[in-house]
Amino acid sequence: MLKAALFDLDGVVFDTEPQYTIFWGGICKEFHPELPGLEYKIKGQTLVQIYDKYFDGELAKYRDEITDRLNAFEGNMSFEYIDGLQKLLRELKDNGIGTAVVTSSNRPKMEAVYRQHPDFKKLFDYILTSEDFSKSKPDPECYLIGAGKFGARPEECVGFEDSFNGLKAVRAAGELVIGLATTNDAEAIAPYSDVVIADYKDMNIAKIKALFGDMQKNV
Repeated sequence: MLKAALFDLDGVVFDTEPQYTIFWGGICKEFHPELPGLEYKIKGQTLVQIYDKYFDGELAKYRDEITDRLNAFEGNMSFEYIDGLQKLLRELKDNGIGTAVVTSSNRPKMEAVYRQHPDFKKLFDYILTSEDFSKSKPDPECYLIGAGKFGARPEECVGFEDSFNGLKAVRAAGELVIGLATTNDAEAIAPYSDVVIADYKDMNIAKIKALFGDMQKNV
């Protein structure tokens, strides 16, 4: 029985990942030229996690500067919904399925979202941010907490993700995994997903329930 649908934010609700790739590509090239492609590796990680791993030691002194640059960048980002998302959210709500955002983004970032989309909070039952979790993706904690908000078991939930860390988190939580090929190629995320979609235009509750049936058969 499907009780809840849990959505990552960037690359899942909003088509923002290309913008972040540009920002972090510049930062990584500036501070870690020896690690080409690092901007892709860090997707799905919190800012604290990125700093702890890649901006420690001598680079720690640049954290405040990078944070200021990121805040300025996010304040001017464009938050465009993935095609078909709002239609799917309405269908889920009409059928009594709970919905929540489960994101590694922080609350200041969400304020930028709310400024562009004053009605955003009405689209979801819960909006969970990095401040609500003690562990980062690919740890399943955030998706288990998301399920708990609805009193649901993991096998009663579906998680929508685009990054490798996010997909791994949903799978580790024991939830149905729907991958969005917005950040990485469909072929690359297929091994971590139960199904891969480009957007939500052809996704509906009947298809999700059919996937649940298939998943139960394979248990």
